[in-house]
Amino acid sequence: MSENAVKKFTAPEEDAMIAEAFQDVLNGYLRSKHRKKAEIIERAFRFAKSAHEGIRRRSGEPYILHPIAVAKIASQEIGLGSTSICAALLHDVVEDTDYTVDDIRQHFGPKIAQLVEGLTKISGGIFGDKASAQAENFRKLLLTMSEDIRVVLIKMADRLHNMRTLGSMAPNKQYKIAGETLYIYAPLAHRLGLFAIKTELEDLSFKYEHPAAYEEISRKIAETEARRQKVYNDFSAPITGKLCELGLKFEAKARVKSVYSIWKKMEAKHIPFEEVYDLYAMRIIFDCDDPSKEKSICWNIYSAITDIYKLHPDRTRDWISVPKANGYQALHLTVMGSDGNWVEIQIRSRRMDEIAEKGFAAHWKYKIGDSDEESELNVWLHTIKDILDNPEPNAIDFLDTLKLNLFASEIVLFTPKGELITLPKGATVLDVAFDLHSEIGSHCIAGKVNHKLVPLSYKLNSGDQVEVLTSQSQTPKPEWMDIMVTAKGKTSLRAALRKERQPAINHGKEIFSHFLAANGIPDNNVILTKVLGYFRIANREELYYQLGREEVLLDDDVAKMLKKFGKKQSSKKSIFRKLVSFGKDASTGAPETESESKEAVAPVNTKKTYRLVSDENGSNFRRAACCRPIPGDDALGFIADDGVVEVHDMTCERANTLKAGFGPRIVSVDWSGVSGSFPVHIHIEGIDRHGILQELISMISSHLGLDIRGMNIQAKGEVFECDLDVRVADASTVNSLCSRIKKIDGVQSAARIR
Repeated sequence: MSENAVKKFTAPEEDAMIAEAFQDVLNGYLRSKHRKKAEIIERAFRFAKSAHEGIRRRSGEPYILHPIAVAKIASQEIGLGSTSICAALLHDVVEDTDYTVDDIRQHFGPKIAQLVEGLTKISGGIFGDKASAQAENFRKLLLTMSEDIRVVLIKMADRLHNMRTLGSMAPNKQYKIAGETLYIYAPLAHRLGLFAIKTELEDLSFKYEHPAAYEEISRKIAETEARRQKVYNDFSAPITGKLCELGLKFEAKARVKSVYSIWKKMEAKHIPFEEVYDLYAMRIIFDCDDPSKEKSICWNIYSAITDIYKLHPDRTRDWISVPKANGYQALHLTVMGSDGNWVEIQIRSRRMDEIAEKGFAAHWKYKIGDSDEESELNVWLHTIKDILDNPEPNAIDFLDTLKLNLFASEIVLFTPKGELITLPKGATVLDVAFDLHSEIGSHCIAGKVNHKLVPLSYKLNSGDQVEVLTSQSQTPKPEWMDIMVTAKGKTSLRAALRKERQPAINHGKEIFSHFLAANGIPDNNVILTKVLGYFRIANREELYYQLGREEVLLDDDVAKMLKKFGKKQSSKKSIFRKLVSFGKDASTGAPETESESKEAVAPVNTKKTYRLVSDENGSNFRRAACCRPIPGDDALGFIADDGVVEVHDMTCERANTLKAGFGPRIVSVDWSGVSGSFPVHIHIEGIDRHGILQELISMISSHLGLDIRGMNIQAKGEVFECDLDVRVADASTVNSLCSRIKKIDGVQSAARIR
């Protein structure tokens, strides 16, 4: 049965299906090590089943199957207990029926009611359709996390089931939900240590955004499985033999890279699937009843492996001595296999493996008092609260700021007193200063790293000892934003800058209001945007600041311009939407785009696929300047403020932000009505030889008939690099061109650079 097909069942068949699904949840719970509270779970199921009676999902199945599936994920894939299972079963009752949180509290007690209330609070915004409420609702999610982490874990289970059943949704909703998932949920799952869920969320998002690439990579993984298994068996046999000699009880297995991570590597390195050599890693999981012996066993296994295979000296990672901030512990090493390729080996105890797969939920199982891992979680949640105390005025800026630390690799630093500080990779002395305290950051003048004086912009490495130097005469500078990487630091700096700028901003606001009143000009967004465009200023706050400091002046010319504008455009509200300042749309912050659209703009139905048309009469769309997609690229449309559909490549960072921030304005697009030629950039590398340039040009212009717009070729020793600009009809032409170029003797690689 296809993913979108709906099979009809009789009422008795549906009842049996629901009962079987719930029994599966209950059986899984009873097999777990949690205290057995089956009665309250059964009551929650009956309550939810009654509340959702007669309601169906978009796929046509009874709605109650969704909360049952969420409860199963929360229980069996994340490892949560009876309270969370009940909350998962009831998570949509308050949102979708007449029952209230008080009803839940009365029937199931305060803990379950608190979780259901937390889940209900975050059902809109970034998790719904209202763009304006997104940042606020995401703040609610994060604040609720700090009160009870189980709320976000159940929300993860809810999102995972929605992604697993995304096939029944319209294409534009698929793009919105998949983009939101990749932008927010996958990084959040990573930060919480939910690696299995993070990987599945990434793969499912990729499946809906790039279906052809997903199918091709999946097919190639399946086709190479037998060969890969043989290589793994040959590689692992000496290791397993040695570990058996040591008397260890262990499990060894190959961990294949996810479809999404393979694609990311192909895109980043511009290589085909066949050149991704690290398709698998070896994972060794050993049993150990005494946690105090885990570290020594890990290093014994390490020693045994390095006696067999040659070690890569720069790729050993010890996350046992210093775990990651999300609690991850393991010892990683990379060795040279007999086939000449590097293979990563991950060494973990059974306890470490469960924590690695299920994240912080697994800590409760092993918790004795206040564990180190839990304190690490609290440190991270306090960081989030610091960001929330100084919220961004713009939803997208807020999400971008927060995302800085969700997916960051980490470094561990030391204070002069020997205390540990964990920060994202690339952090500077200034990041450390703001991490210690916003006042220290604001007055920071330099640092001492390993007792050597360094500037604020100095990038730190793991193991550095850092001392921050301050001066009361120092004040925060806007340019500091460019040398910081932590979300907490950037948020604190913005708050400090606003505090310093506030008197000038208040004064500028008064000047602006008096000016408008004196000239009889209305005070509204249309006028404000016109003034921003006139002075080429990005936002309202900056305008007030520059007015307050007399960096710009409101004179007679501005008054005449606004009065003339008011007369001509009083009935044309669309002008506001068409103003662009500094390459950003005044309302959404969307990027400046190539002007290709026709004058008349018809309303767009986001529920249907939008057919892109481009001919001698013009276009009904415009290509986004940030990524400039061409026909054949996986792309989506974003309805800009002027009503025109902007087409973005699915891989575009800006598109990811728009999907997460403005879901209702996303539309699926069809390239079939587009003709013409489009510029692309191709990077070529190879071994230099006499005549290779002539052969390259001849093949492109004569044999393929393509229009070369620019070429830059450089040879260094025996190696050459070529940057080629050509005009093509579509993405398949680019792929064909790259394939033909790679067949030229001496060429090592040819790939389109976006």
